[in-house]
Amino acid sequence: MLFNSIEFLFIYLPVTFFVYFALNKAKLINVAIGWLVAASLFFYSYWKIDYLPLILISMILNYSIGYTLSHPTSLKLNRKLIFISGVIGNIALLAYFKYFDFVINNINYVLHTGFDTLKIALPLGISFFTFTQIAYLVDAYKNEVREYDFLNYALFVTFFPHLIAGPILHHSEMMPQFASLRKKIINPKNISIGLFLLAVGLFKKVMIADFLSPFVKNIFDINTSLTFFESWIGGLAYTFQLYFDFSGYSDMALGLGYLFNIVLPINFNSPYKANSIQDFWRRWHMTLSRFLKNYIYIPLGGNRKGTLTTYRNLFLTFLIGGIWHGANWTFIFWGALHGLGSCINRYWQKLNIEMNHYAAVFVTFLFVNYTMVVFRAPSIHRALDITKSMLGLNGFAPIVIDKMRFSFENGGAKISILLLAACFILVFCFKNSIQWAEKFKPTKAFFAVTLIMLIVSILSINKISEFLYFQF
Repeated sequence: MLFNSIEFLFIYLPVTFFVYFALNKAKLINVAIGWLVAASLFFYSYWKIDYLPLILISMILNYSIGYTLSHPTSLKLNRKLIFISGVIGNIALLAYFKYFDFVINNINYVLHTGFDTLKIALPLGISFFTFTQIAYLVDAYKNEVREYDFLNYALFVTFFPHLIAGPILHHSEMMPQFASLRKKIINPKNISIGLFLLAVGLFKKVMIADFLSPFVKNIFDINTSLTFFESWIGGLAYTFQLYFDFSGYSDMALGLGYLFNIVLPINFNSPYKANSIQDFWRRWHMTLSRFLKNYIYIPLGGNRKGTLTTYRNLFLTFLIGGIWHGANWTFIFWGALHGLGSCINRYWQKLNIEMNHYAAVFVTFLFVNYTMVVFRAPSIHRALDITKSMLGLNGFAPIVIDKMRFSFENGGAKISILLLAACFILVFCFKNSIQWAEKFKPTKAFFAVTLIMLIVSILSINKISEFLYFQF
């Protein structure tokens, strides 16, 4: 089920909300938790129920392993072996569904073999609920968390606002909130903040990201011959499409959490305002960055074993981050580019050379914009073709703008120049939604803005449009 769908906004969400708080008001706390778990599993399996057993089995096994790690018995089981087995099991599950066919295809290409692929469909949210549970096992192994109740654990994993596309949660930051009795009562202020963030996120998705989508698809997937200006406009269009799509989802997830009095970790904080690659990753998909740092970079040795080893660890961490995003060489190349960029950024810092802040933001944005082209391209070959166009190797034919509509057309797909300009202004000149939420007051102005965004967005929902991060 999609956040940006009529059935979610007008049926699923109201029913889930009112039943949950009604059960809590009747002091049926465990029944309320069970209801929220059941509602979340329904949300997960709404489109395809086939993968419901997958997430259930994954939760049961990880809970059992985590419980064993947290509660040593007289059997004196080898905790380290159990922990390693649990992590490998999660990675193996992810690898099977996400990378098995990719590996087979590459074996066939390199060795000229004819092994059949299994044409495995990627289960929704598998990357996110797998990483969430790996983090839980690591924390349980370190004796930093204990979970006694499977129902609570199931809520931690399946809570629907974060289930499909994050943020990636930590057990210790969520369970105290779920257990707090104060959070089981309807909170008008949280509802106001939640609806505001929900409205902002829905507006970003429906009114900006989805409007850019047809043009981006034409540039990357259909039109094989691009000029310099076409390639740059296409790259910028995708860079902003992904920004507003992912930040829209993140806002809606945070807003939905607030409705249930749950504060999810911030996952998106104006990343295009970053003045370095390091700063970018402090702002973009922040919980993934936290996971990669805590469970990949630091265990590899971090920056504790010399300069060359630090650069190696940085590069490998981002390479793994690229692989996590999907089974395509473009994601691996994208991760490698960010790994290389992070190493260069670290070396630059050691030189103690000061760069003007705005120049640093500009250079960082150019780098991010190019890597987004690689990220979106369907293949390395296509990414290289677009790169040639961006370098002017395919010509500098001027773009023709329809002055009456202020739009540029490419192969039948149009992009509004005004919309692209608005994207620049919104991204670089305004506070982000999190900053607005932090200073939120239930005034008439906020109410009017929230209501207008909701009405305009809902009236513009006319087709199924998945969030881009669903594919990861």
